[in-house]
Parts: sequence; structure tokens; C-alpha cells
Amino acid sequence: MKALFLHDNLMNKHNNYFYSNGLPSNVWTERYLKVFDQMVVCTRVVEAVEDCSKTLKLSSADNVEFDLLSIGVNNISFLSKRKFIEKHIEQAVLKCGYVIARLPSIIGQIGLKYAKKHKKPFLIELVGCPWDAYWNHSLKGKVIAPFITWRTKSAVKTAPYVVYVTNSFLQGRYPTSGKTIGCSNVALTEFDEHVLTKRTDKIKGMSNRPIIIGTTASVNVRYKGQQYIIEAISMLNKQGYNFEYHLVGEGDNSYLRSVAEKFGVTDKVKYLGPMPHAQVFQYLDNIDIYAQPSRQEGLPRALIEAMSRGVPSIGSNTAGIPELLEKESIFKNGNIGDICGILKKMDQKTMLIQAKINFEKSKEYAKSILDERRIEFFKEFRDDVK
Repeated sequence: MKALFLHDNLMNKHNNYFYSNGLPSNVWTERYLKVFDQMVVCTRVVEAVEDCSKTLKLSSADNVEFDLLSIGVNNISFLSKRKFIEKHIEQAVLKCGYVIARLPSIIGQIGLKYAKKHKKPFLIELVGCPWDAYWNHSLKGKVIAPFITWRTKSAVKTAPYVVYVTNSFLQGRYPTSGKTIGCSNVALTEFDEHVLTKRTDKIKGMSNRPIIIGTTASVNVRYKGQQYIIEAISMLNKQGYNFEYHLVGEGDNSYLRSVAEKFGVTDKVKYLGPMPHAQVFQYLDNIDIYAQPSRQEGLPRALIEAMSRGVPSIGSNTAGIPELLEKESIFKNGNIGDICGILKKMDQKTMLIQAKINFEKSKEYAKSILDERRIEFFKEFRDDVK
């Protein structure tokens, strides 16, 4: 049994191996290959000029075939090479018995078109909200957001099987008449009760030092919302508080630097750059509050990881974030007053309560639990057409 996986994710090819930021080899081996004999992966690809094994994760694996599209990273490529792309994807669909389309993605949408044409059983994985993704991206994004959203709603509505990464948000915005499961792509492997004890001691030992807020996200995309936290700590510090903001993430931080300069907190905002995943947990253990101020998300891995370290956390009312945090920790998207109000209430008692709540909530995202649920759903999809 061969299944085709379609998405817009970018693969990097080097020495006949494939590397990716979002699709490591264990996704194939621990998820799809538990159900299907072979996977065929159809995404974008670029030739890596130099070794990328230290910056990206190996995606190549046994029983995984890569049938990739050399169309670059610009969506204009889809328009100029549309006929070639359509033919390529149709041939890939014809060679496989099952189709798994991860949306939102253009490649995924095309794959669904041909799965329906050739009567191939298909399943949709909805991993984000295209409206939020495109509307908050750029002026061009605002133009195409209604069309992409409509296409996604139409595809999901009639899909026989849908995997949502949220428990309620995406289900409400993109409903289906088919069978569904809410199963996050975030999967935590370890839970150490000592982590919560250490966090509790850290909170109890807080003195007059600065309170450190942290966010893990790319620093070159404005929809991640770090600018709102920068403005908020500026207002609070002028009122006598002492907040710092430590940012982990890749990209050009010149915009955020300009925001910090505008609001007079250049000395209070630290840019730590990209960080190996193994070091992220050390970073999380050193901050006092985690902030997820995004304007566009699915169910943020970074927030769940922070919660698994017992970090008191706040977040915007975007997508699946309210599914993770207590109502008192949620602020209206981009509302500086809301952010300030929540941070003012972050006293020792509140932080101790949040640390325990967040740590316990994160256990719902244990890899063993999510993998079992997802695999059983995939088996149902597979066996439904036998």
C-alpha cells in the first residue's frame, strides 16, 4: 500500500539526501509508515549549495520516495509552470493508492483535484488557517486570502477524513461532514516532575531582578507579533516595572530593533538568534514568562514546549492559542492595553498557579498519546476502502 503526501513544504537536496525544517524522517517512520507500506512525498525542492545537515533535519528514510517539484519558493512559479505542476501531481496521484493532502497548500489542493478525478481515497490534514496566514502576511496576501480560504473550506467540507491540529478552532472555521480527529502536530516526549519543582523554586526566589519575557519565533515576520510585547514592556517600565524581552529565532531583526528604539527599550530587548532545539529548553528554564503574541498560528509548538517547562505564559486570542491557556492569560490580538493588564497581574501567586496548570496541560500533548490516536485514525481511513 503506497500513500502520497502533498504539501508546499520546502525540501533541500544535498548529496542525494533530503533535508527539511518541518518534515523530519521520524514523521514518516513513526506516523505514516506505521499504516502504509510506502510513502511518496510531493513538495517543493531546491538544490542546497552546501551541507545543510546541521541547520535542517534529515527527511530521507527507508520506504520513502521523494517525487519533488523544482519550482522554487515563490508562488509566481505556480502560475508560470502551472501545466507542468498539474501533470506532475496527477501522475503522482495515479501511482499511489491513497492521497494525504496537508493544507493550506497549493500542491495539496491540486493533489485533491486529481484524487477526486481518479477516485483515489483521500484524507486532509488541516494544519493552519489560510485566512490568518495570508491576511496577516502582506498586501498581496490580503488580496488572495478570501480565495484561498474559500478553496480550503470547500475542500474540507466534503472530505471523508480530516485531521485537525486544533481541538475546536479550525473545526469551527473549516467544518466537514466527514470523519474527524483533533490531533496536534506537536508531540512532547519527556515529562519530568523535577522541572515543575525547579520552576516553583525559581518563582519563589524572584527578587528585584528584571522579569524576563521570552518568545521563540522567526524575528523577520511581523505576524509573529513580537512588536506588541516590545511596546507593552516600554509602557510598563515607564510605570516602574522592570521587564526584559529575550527573543529566540532566525531572520533579520531590523524591524523589531526599530520598534525597540522607537519606544526607548533597546537595552531591554535581547536578540539571541536561532538556537538548536536541544538548547531551547535551557532558554525556557531561564525566562520567567513566555509570550505567544501571534496574529497567525495553528497550535503553536513553542508555546506548548514552554508550558511543558512550567513557564507561566500569555498569548493572543489567535487560532488554537486559547485552547492552551487560561482565559485570564489571553489578550486580544495586538491589544497593548490587554498585554499590559495581564503582565501587571503576574504576581508570585499567579505565576505559581500558572506553572502547575501549564505543566499539567502540556501532558495532553505527549507523543505516545497523540501517535496512538492518529495511527488508529489513519488505519480507519486505510481500511475504509478495502
